[in-house]
Amino acid sequence: MFWDDLDASEDLITIGYREVIERFNKDYEGQYKVTPITTNLEEYITKFNAMVGSNTTPDVFIMDPGPRLTDVVNNGVAKDITSILNNDKDWYNSFSAGIFERLTYDGKIYAVPTNFAAALVFYNTEMFANAGVAVPTTFTELIDACQKLQNAGYTPISCSAGTAWCLSMIAGYLCDRAGGPNNLTDVNAGKIAWTSESFVTAANKLVELSKYFQSTAAGDSNDQATAAFYNGEAAMLVQGSWAIGQINGANPDFEAKCGVFSFPAIEGGADPNRMIVKTDNLCMSATTKHEEACIALMKYFTDETAQKYTAEVGGKIPVTNITFDKAKAPAQLTYVMDILSKATGTLGFYNESLPSTEAGATFDDAMVDIFLGACTVEQGLQKVQDFFTQNIWK
Repeated sequence: MFWDDLDASEDLITIGYREVIERFNKDYEGQYKVTPITTNLEEYITKFNAMVGSNTTPDVFIMDPGPRLTDVVNNGVAKDITSILNNDKDWYNSFSAGIFERLTYDGKIYAVPTNFAAALVFYNTEMFANAGVAVPTTFTELIDACQKLQNAGYTPISCSAGTAWCLSMIAGYLCDRAGGPNNLTDVNAGKIAWTSESFVTAANKLVELSKYFQSTAAGDSNDQATAAFYNGEAAMLVQGSWAIGQINGANPDFEAKCGVFSFPAIEGGADPNRMIVKTDNLCMSATTKHEEACIALMKYFTDETAQKYTAEVGGKIPVTNITFDKAKAPAQLTYVMDILSKATGTLGFYNESLPSTEAGATFDDAMVDIFLGACTVEQGLQKVQDFFTQNIWK
């Protein structure tokens, strides 16, 4: 089960998934056959849960790391694949070091990654040059850049608040830049409050930055916000490097003027060189009757052909120790890899790093409400605080 239409999508990563399945079906003709189930990202979990509830869980399904994966593990939906990997050392050893960390529970592995991505700021180099804007390294410089871009007649930032995680990704960066790596672990453990100074600072800066979003940000989906960027309707897009495949697939000519920079520092805040990262992952159903076929399919998604495509065409980072042709890869991937090489640490999406899917949704909803002006910064953070008091810090 996949979260995009494998036949109609222009996203290069999705096209690559389709090609893997076609290659698998051709090679295993008469023995195995994959029938993809597809839906859009926003409806994926709802439809997936409905299938689990009706005992029609897909044999193999894609799943985010964090609370959603935790749910399918705790509910016995995903199969423990540790012994499978241990019995195939060549396959296990082909993966990059540490790649299974967020896919492991009590020493057991429940998913296989297919690619790796980091969240950064994509920008239109022509618009920056025309507006006389330099790449910002601090939040103050970012606001100054936005104002100059606006003065030059450009929409500074395209962002989706209609797809809440897009907005909360920016909020998560601001939380990390304001308070640092201990903020997340400490708030999960109840050592600090959601109403503490660093979270208030982050939320206030989200409000300040959001004044430079496109006028339709409240209702725009992730796809619409991304399209606005690669169609030249906005100067910046804060998004994961998975967007490279979407950008270059829909508008190949845009690659030449698409730059990338790290989310800026907050003056007086924490280390600005930490990156939000995540993997796409495949799980095997605990009730599948076709374990050998599932393993074979997972291996196809992580073989040399698929992983080279991931980098050289899709612009995402391979999860295995392959050598790919950097000259063939999208220019944006080179920028991403350079930024990652200087990173001092990584973190997951804030909403995917909280103790439960409900906690993540509460954070997302609070950030959207703050953005919309439906509540004050203090009221929005108090909603998250109240949820944690009642449900997490017991």
